[in-house]
Amino acid sequence: MTSIAPIYLPVLFVTGAAAGLIDSIAGGGGLITVPVLLGLGLPPQAALGTNKLQGSFGSFSAMVHFVQAGTVNLSDAAAGAAWTAAGAILGSYTVQQLDPGFLKQGIPFLLLAILCYTIFTPRLGAEEVHPRLPTGVFYAVAGLVLGFYDGFLGPGTGSFWVMALMLGLGFDMRKGTGYTKVFNFVSNIVSLAVFLAGGEVLLLAGLVMGVGQAVGARVGARLVIRKGTRFVRPVFICSVLAVTAELFWDNYLR
Repeated sequence: MTSIAPIYLPVLFVTGAAAGLIDSIAGGGGLITVPVLLGLGLPPQAALGTNKLQGSFGSFSAMVHFVQAGTVNLSDAAAGAAWTAAGAILGSYTVQQLDPGFLKQGIPFLLLAILCYTIFTPRLGAEEVHPRLPTGVFYAVAGLVLGFYDGFLGPGTGSFWVMALMLGLGFDMRKGTGYTKVFNFVSNIVSLAVFLAGGEVLLLAGLVMGVGQAVGARVGARLVIRKGTRFVRPVFICSVLAVTAELFWDNYLR
């Protein structure tokens, strides 16, 4: 497998820290980390596998902070975590057998829909509302679909989860962000195990980025808890916009 020269390790640490900060607030950290890993010469599967290792640090750090702050109840998230794990196993195995390019074609349009809906629904996520779906049904569908997508490709998963939790279970944006970190961690760690089994992870690079991720995620989670939805909403919109623009550029404009 391609290796990364030690001279680039400080770059990977800073990259991980920046991605962890953004990811813990609104998602989209993969927009930073995956291109950097690809730019350093990693094949796509190795970049995705290494990204799962470093991402696990950030999502775990943010998750712990949200749990300690009382934003997330792990027992309430258990069913969603189980379905997410099942979906992530399927997605991580499938991406090692297939080219994920065909899925990338449609994702920008889904993200664009999320962006438009968020902008034109200013009260979305401002406060908790009554759930629109039974919790069990919601987690079975969202966990399998988003777990599979995160294991298979990943960009925008955090945004999809936040939107799904707000629309399906009536969460406000701050709570949705907290629960998203639980499901992100589950899909990351499960996908990581599959990529490790396939020999598609650069351990040193992933660990260095992971330390940066943990630092950045801790800072971002504190900002979310302290500042709430008014802070998360504009960052969320900017994050979705950036991921959408990047995917449109890669797939249709370049």
